[in-house]
Amino acid sequence: MSKKFMNPKEMPPTFGYTHVVESRHARTIYISGQIALNQDGQVVGVNDLAGQTKQVFENIRIALEAAGVGFEDVIKLTFFLTDISQMHVVRDIRNQYISVKNPPASSAVEVSRLIKDELLIEVEAIAVADE
Repeated sequence: MSKKFMNPKEMPPTFGYTHVVESRHARTIYISGQIALNQDGQVVGVNDLAGQTKQVFENIRIALEAAGVGFEDVIKLTFFLTDISQMHVVRDIRNQYISVKNPPASSAVEVSRLIKDELLIEVEAIAVADE
């Protein structure tokens, strides 16, 4: 399998993401949107975006491990935040998990609310690995 991370010089500069990630001859793993629920289904970090983001990335880590892959295999992240102005908080925690040298392609969207009122963030992931 090969992954190629590309930022064409004709495109705008990136800030913590890659414009284009190409993958060939790989198995694809889709991780559903993860929210800040712990193993008991309780919301972690009420009114604490950093705490919720940490729980979300731990949930993604567990899901990736279940598929036999890791964060180095993630090629796309999609972020849903109730306050997009706080994306820097999310990036600081995300950078503890992903490769900052070759960050995944990413999208971030502000939403008015998530499935539970206490939630501030949801993150989806796509990973690729050897077949």
